Amino acid sequence: MQHHFTRTLWGWLLASFVLLGSGLLASAAEATGVYQMPQLSAGSPTWIIDDADLLSRLNVGKISDRLAALAADTGTEVRVVTFHRLDYGETPDSFAKALFEKWFPTPEEQANQVVLVLDDVTNGAALQAGPEAATRLTEAIAQSIAAETIAVPLRQGGQYNRAFLNASDRLVAVLSGEVDPGPPVVDESFEIVSTFSSAEETEEHRGNSTVIVVGFLIAATVIPMLTYYAYMSMGG
Repeated sequence: MQHHFTRTLWGWLLASFVLLGSGLLASAAEATGVYQMPQLSAGSPTWIIDDADLLSRLNVGKISDRLAALAADTGTEVRVVTFHRLDYGETPDSFAKALFEKWFPTPEEQANQVVLVLDDVTNGAALQAGPEAATRLTEAIAQSIAAETIAVPLRQGGQYNRAFLNASDRLVAVLSGEVDPGPPVVDESFEIVSTFSSAEETEEHRGNSTVIVVGFLIAATVIPMLTYYAYMSMGG
């Protein structure tokens, strides 16, 4: 009887760990790495890679036209990239830097390039600029665009289209040598009232909850079996 119980116990353990591992692998498979981004080089007419499918076709066209005009007028090229979930240990800043170096590997190619990235799970954004572009797009302005121009509309109901339209307006102005229009005015009353989770936050919580639930199921299944097995081993 004990041999049969032991086989049953190991069967349950194996099935439980396979189920837990499958959930973790599924989460990892959804993550985006730089290696998954399409190849792109200086002079390419591709301005937006919306892998997270956040922008309307109308606004993709509007932003692309603005960035194409900026490149024609100033020689500075801006690429916008959205994606769903970062690889483990990756941050928006590290992703932007790695993608920038993948697309523009030499100092000459990097000089007048700018890459703006956004992860739709954390809503984290980052900018990476080449040395020539950075003479106008300073680090302070780049951080303000990521932390304010983009982040504020996202906190106010996940307004991705508005966020990127505002960001493209500000980038075009700054990189054209015009006065920086600055970040948007924050509606403090909205910030206080808006406490609902965004769709991205809900999805992230759902993924975490799945792992927790599976863990509880394993514990609820295995612990009683181990207790019973110990009892039987003692001659109970």
